Amino acid sequence: MSLLIKNGRIITADKDYVADIYCEDETITQIGPDIAPPAGAEVIDAKGKYVFPGFIDPHVHIYLPFMGTYSKDDHASGSRAALVGGTTTYIEMCCPARTEEPGEAFELWNSKAAAGSACDYSFHMGVTRYDESAEKQLRELVAKGLTSFKIFLAYKGAFGVTDDELYNTLKLAKELGVIVTAHCENADLVAAKQAEFVADGKTGPEWHERSRPVAVEAEGVHHFCTFLEATGASGYIVHTSNRPAVENAIRAQKRGVDVKIETVIPYLVIDDTYAQQPDFEGAKYVMSPPVRSKEHQTFLWEALADGRVDTVGTDHAPFDFTGQKDMGHPARGSDFTKIPNGIPSIEDRVNLLYTHGVCEGKISLNQFVACASTNTAKLFGLPGKGTIEVGADADLVVYDPDYRGTLSAKTQQMNVDYSGFEGWEIKGRPSAVTVRGKVQARDGSFVGDQTRGKLLTRPATHF
Repeated sequence: MSLLIKNGRIITADKDYVADIYCEDETITQIGPDIAPPAGAEVIDAKGKYVFPGFIDPHVHIYLPFMGTYSKDDHASGSRAALVGGTTTYIEMCCPARTEEPGEAFELWNSKAAAGSACDYSFHMGVTRYDESAEKQLRELVAKGLTSFKIFLAYKGAFGVTDDELYNTLKLAKELGVIVTAHCENADLVAAKQAEFVADGKTGPEWHERSRPVAVEAEGVHHFCTFLEATGASGYIVHTSNRPAVENAIRAQKRGVDVKIETVIPYLVIDDTYAQQPDFEGAKYVMSPPVRSKEHQTFLWEALADGRVDTVGTDHAPFDFTGQKDMGHPARGSDFTKIPNGIPSIEDRVNLLYTHGVCEGKISLNQFVACASTNTAKLFGLPGKGTIEVGADADLVVYDPDYRGTLSAKTQQMNVDYSGFEGWEIKGRPSAVTVRGKVQARDGSFVGDQTRGKLLTRPATHF
């Protein structure tokens, strides 16, 4: 199988030039002007289009038992959605319950991905308890090539860890050379605020953000960074939603703490008024941390542009509006604390980031590639990903900047009954998407091999 992409404007995190790209045996083997197509090669004319490295989503939930239900996507639908939207690799959160064994959980999560992912994938291994048995299994998983752990400073009694478990997880990570990703909120403060609001009859989705205010997240970031400083471990704060949280992380960096910052696409394009919509419509926008007021959105774009924020993911967590989100409907005698958290967005991240970031002059094309692909590949040691160079994996996105269209649940690949961006215009979309040299999506449709994806690991000798 060989592929030649001609006449494209190649954009990486630090380069911008016009050339042809020839791919063979799953890798990029030649880049230059006027490459003659070898016999039998598939040829794509990319004149007038960009060619980006395959985009990488650092934060998705595909298989997720959560709040008494299960996320709607499987790896078949989730990977098709990712590819149509230009994402060729994603990192899934493997989130076992406290009672589950980490090794068994990883095998379960990996078996589901291996059975149906059309794009490449890896995992952040959730640490939801820490004891002698869990430590042994975590060591074994790192020896197999996993490069990151995930801890929750929220969801107490489910995924959340104690301070003792946090400390020991970070010490182990430091020893093994892996990075620890963290959901940073103060679980006790959240629980107290939720109970207070529900007792006062404040049960609608509009109270979700107020039960998890900015200060709760900012305190969680400070807490995590304090433990990173005490252990010397490397950290990565997921889905950062507001200015004080980012600034707490920046202060830690200035003290020498090794911590990186992620935001997610909903925070960049949606504000808290969406979650305040009447007739329970706001439930579509319930996620944690919550979407914030416009001032925080503006700050996040500025922090992304100047490199204070490193990556843009999704925190993709697809739950139907009917039958799942409405588990928290006050009309059912329920409340906002029972609304499954998440906004489905794996399919839309790249196009929304391009439309509202690049097209509006908030970020450059190079920054677009850096925060949506290259930085994630570097941080999590994804071999061959996030760049366009000879020897790299032939994960490529031919992107048409002249395309105009609208987002809708009726046309999306995600297996969920609503779109959080219904009717929104996009300016540009992928016209061809390859995974290791094979075209997997064209012009909004999946056209490839449903089992193309593979698990990405780093060689055990790295550790």
